Amino acid sequence: MRFFLPRSGRGVTRAVVLLGLLSACRPAGATPIGADRPVSAKSPIVIAHRGASGHRPEHTLASYALAVAMGADYIEPDLVATKDGVLVARHENEIGGTTDVATRFPARRVSKVVDGDTVTGWFVEDFTYAELSTLRARERLAFRSHAYDGQFAIPTFDEVLSLADSAGRRRGRAVGVYPELKHPTYFASIGLPLEQRLLARLRAHGLDRQDAPVFVQSFEVAPLRLLRPQTRLRLILLLSGDGAPYDQARAGDHRTGTALTTPAGLREIAKYANGIGVNSRMLIGAAADAVPSSLVRDAHAAGLAVHVWTLRPEAQFLAARYNGDPLAEVREFARLGVDGMFGDFPDLLVKGLGRP
Repeated sequence: MRFFLPRSGRGVTRAVVLLGLLSACRPAGATPIGADRPVSAKSPIVIAHRGASGHRPEHTLASYALAVAMGADYIEPDLVATKDGVLVARHENEIGGTTDVATRFPARRVSKVVDGDTVTGWFVEDFTYAELSTLRARERLAFRSHAYDGQFAIPTFDEVLSLADSAGRRRGRAVGVYPELKHPTYFASIGLPLEQRLLARLRAHGLDRQDAPVFVQSFEVAPLRLLRPQTRLRLILLLSGDGAPYDQARAGDHRTGTALTTPAGLREIAKYANGIGVNSRMLIGAAADAVPSSLVRDAHAAGLAVHVWTLRPEAQFLAARYNGDPLAEVREFARLGVDGMFGDFPDLLVKGLGRP
């Protein structure tokens, strides 16, 4: 079955319609996958990376809803801001590769410098939300299915939160949200800072509290330091081994993720964050004889959670050490003691963890 949403649909209505459609795809009387599964304190959380982005175009309500049906604990919306300040879910502010913007607004193509890189394309911040809502999403990767291209709109953060709330009520277990602030230094520089907009939307949905099923993540340090005294939500610093946080590098601190995750560096991170989200290669290399690093143990000693990104089953991504078996990768990271896993195929994470 293919899902078509009315273009005029908004907010809770669109979320409920999608959840109903997904329910209709199951045999009569069937229980949603993972619906009755308690979350073990020792089991890593399953974080649906951009939704079930291996099955549907990323950052669409259909992708998020399918991830919930597959048993994901959290759905991950990356957040950028429109010209009129509306937070929407897109992995990048440049949307030429994930929407039909090139055919609908060909004259809006421009070049900009974003985080020090020159990028040419179409940018969310050049469109009002009313304009952006006329666009339709498409699959970003050529080797994945394009059967759903052109069917789904770009959702607002409010719509994602509404979907999570409705889905959690339906399955009797909270659906967490794991928003990422994308290019926060850049958005602040153009008068569209993201941090307060994020808190405002979470507060409007009753989610700005310590026990809320919410993690807030960023590849930059300053947004987390800014948010720490303003909220008790769990904050996550994202790190890659050979990359430095953009805001720190811009200020002259070029320490990479590897340099920042020494025991002393982890203790410093713990002053403003509750955990780290790390590239999988920071925990164990791709070679068959690779030895795990001490990062999980060191982070836990500093009081930090460890979430690993991003698990994908395709040959382009899966390390050779797993011999083509993506479930072996899931099981290995579980054995290493990670607290959460990001994946494009949440159904595989659920299966690899042995959840019913």
